[in-house]
Amino acid sequence: MTTVLDILDKGTAYLEKRGIDDARRNMQMLVAHQLGCTRMDLYLRFDEPIEESGLGPLREALKKRGEGVPVQHLVGSVGFRQHEFKTDARALIPRPETEELAEWLAKHAELPGDAAILDMGTGSGCLGLSLAADFPGATVTLADVSAEALALARENAEANGFGAVELVESDLFSAIPTDRRYDLIAANLPYVPEDEELAPEVRHDPALALFGGKDGLDVIRRFIPEAATHLRSGAWLALEIGHDQSAAVERMLTDAGLTDVLTLKDLSGIPRFPIARKA
Repeated sequence: MTTVLDILDKGTAYLEKRGIDDARRNMQMLVAHQLGCTRMDLYLRFDEPIEESGLGPLREALKKRGEGVPVQHLVGSVGFRQHEFKTDARALIPRPETEELAEWLAKHAELPGDAAILDMGTGSGCLGLSLAADFPGATVTLADVSAEALALARENAEANGFGAVELVESDLFSAIPTDRRYDLIAANLPYVPEDEELAPEVRHDPALALFGGKDGLDVIRRFIPEAATHLRSGAWLALEIGHDQSAAVERMLTDAGLTDVLTLKDLSGIPRFPIARKA
């Protein structure tokens, strides 16, 4: 008889041999998904037997995880702040760093009750939809160049009760009216240099959402001057960038006429989130 604890231990050892980081947590996610419970519930079910009918799908998922398929794609969703978002190959997997940016904005962005918010390069919609929850009186627009990503964002909006958000297929601001102004524009745009080596899991994300040219900043160079023209007086601009890009991005923000420019560090101490305001 194979118990929950048996499969957790054996699966963890299997993933460790294949160099999977945080193997125990990955295995817990796979088993919890198979059993339809939370990771915390597993501690109360260690002695529970797993029927043979459940072991087949679990073994297949375990094999794929060992081959580098992201655990989020295998379970089909990821927790991001207070919501669960569907995730698959159509968009970037929501990262903990982006969650940090959302939390900072929720605590510190000073927005009017009827604020207009734009999430540019929305992907799965996790950032913009989290902001919609934090600022319930706001009008929120999710924009992305990828129709597939927008379809995923729409599914997440409807599943989490945000059917009223606006979705726009747009290459940056190409489809945004020139007279549209926002109180907050947040963006997690492609910033990976084109020749950078990526972990196997990251290579399952769409290249369109990852790579930003030779130094990773091609899209951001286009974005910042355009974004500055779509900000209201006193409005916020917030981005997520790569570990060594803060100095260059801060110069772009200053050159675009924005003020109060600074780069916040993530929990690992990396300068990750440039923030600026319209004077």
